[in-house]
This record gives sequence, structure tokens and C-alpha cells, in this order.
Amino acid sequence: MSRPDVPSRPGSVPLLLLVGALVAGIVCLCVGTAFAKHLFPAIGAAGTTAYRVGFAALLLCAFWRPWRWPLSGRDAGTLALYGAVLGAMNLLFYLSLRTIPLGIAVAIEFTGPLAVALLASRRLADVLWIGLAALGLALLLLPRRLAAPAALQPLDPVGLACVLGAALCWALYIVFGQRAGRLHGGQAVSLGMAVAALVVLPVGVAQAGAALFDLRLMGLGLMVAILSSALPYSLEMVALKRLPRQTFGVLLSLEPAIAALAALAILGERLSLPEGLAIACIVAASAGSTLSAARARRAPAAPAA
Repeated sequence: MSRPDVPSRPGSVPLLLLVGALVAGIVCLCVGTAFAKHLFPAIGAAGTTAYRVGFAALLLCAFWRPWRWPLSGRDAGTLALYGAVLGAMNLLFYLSLRTIPLGIAVAIEFTGPLAVALLASRRLADVLWIGLAALGLALLLLPRRLAAPAALQPLDPVGLACVLGAALCWALYIVFGQRAGRLHGGQAVSLGMAVAALVVLPVGVAQAGAALFDLRLMGLGLMVAILSSALPYSLEMVALKRLPRQTFGVLLSLEPAIAALAALAILGERLSLPEGLAIACIVAASAGSTLSAARARRAPAAPAA
């Protein structure tokens, strides 16, 4: 059964192009997040989030000029919800990074879209791909806990609560993003980011104060905003409008693997053999989901018996 929030011409854009847009967005997001941690000592997690979301909102609104398209009251309400969960997701995730390692935080946050993918699944193959992705996530977590005795200590409860809240917001972001997909993609992502900025900026200013106006820090914040918000959310909106919800959710399983690679390149975190196997499981799940979606999209075109 088709959903009203998915365009009626899903085949108008090649599947591989949609997948490429989503993967490129994930790469930008992970690299930007790794760089963002360097700003924490100067302006804190909330201040860094204010840079990320605030600059991204300005850039996206300047590029897309969302006022060019009409906006009904119903669509404005949808965008308000979309932007609110987007802002809360960013803020909660960055707050969790104060006490939880990046790889673990990304893996826990991923439970949000994974739950969306599982609930939206209608075929046995989709459940198998999700299970393979979940296995990869488990392999990513276990080696870290076994390799360092200090990691055997329970996770910080405040940080854990923050990242679980971010996971819930990520799930809601997918749901509301699908609904906002009825609008022009540029209008939806730019106005959504503007709402997110209204949610995050008061918290960031309250924490960082005048330090937010340091020109050197603002330059770094602008780079973080481009890499981790402006580019990824624009690319994700393109994919989110046309990919089936369960496929979108499973493809996001690439994020823990890409985050681990970004941490290796930028933060110097090395990968163990089990972590390498975890990446293989996640990539296989993503590839399998893509192939399954391609077969499902070709099926309606077959001639009737």
C-alpha cells in the first residue's frame, strides 16, 4: 500500500543516485561531528550545537530562499515539528558526547532509525538485513568495552539519557521528514533548520555567552555547520522524499561504520579486527537492503498475467 507522504513517481530518480546522496550526507555528518568535538573546551556542547544549527539555518535559507514557495498552515505545523525534533536531536547528541565516546554514542543513537525501519518492514528480507545491521552494531560496542578496563564502568547516566533522547528524536525526524517531503526539498530543510535554530540558540547562548562571538571560533563553527548540517540534511531530504522508509532507515546503518572511520582519521581512534567485521556486516546489510528495494521497485512494472 502506498503512503500519502511519498511522491507518486518514485522511479523518476535512479535508485543509485538516491543512495549516493544519502551516503554522501552521512560522510559529511560524521566528519563534521568529529571536528566539532574540538570546540567543546572553548564553548561547550551547547555552544557548538548553536554554531552548527545556527550557521546551517542561515546558509540553507540564503541558498534555497524558502519564501519563494507558498506554505499552508498544515504544512507550517509539520515543519515546526520537523524542525523542533531536528534541533532537539542535535542538542541532545552533542550533550551526550561530553561523557560518552563518539562511536558508542553514534551506535546508541542509531537505535532510533533502526526501530523505524523495523516497524515499517513488510518483508522477511528487510528483517534479515536489519538483524545483520544490529549484529554489526553489537560487534562495534563489545570490542571497545573489552579492550579498555575503564570502559567496563557503566555509561554516564546523564550522557546515556541524552543519547537515548537523541535516538527518539532521530526516529521522529524520519517520520516528520517524510511528511515534510510533500514540500519542495529546499524549502522543507531550510525552514526546518531555521526552527531548529530557534530551539538550540537560547541554550547555546546561555552556556557559551560572549565566547560565541570569537571570530576564530565562528570560522570553525561555520565549517562544522556546512559539513554536519547544511550538506547532510539537504542530501538526506532528497533521499527521504523517494526512498521507502525502511530502506532509508537501514541505509543509515552506514553511519556507525563511517563514524568509526572518521574517528580513526581525525581523532586517532584505531579499529580492532571485530570492529572491522562489524563494518562488513553493516555494509552488507545496507547493500542487501538497496538490492531488495531495487527489486521491489521493478516488480510493479512487470506485465500482468
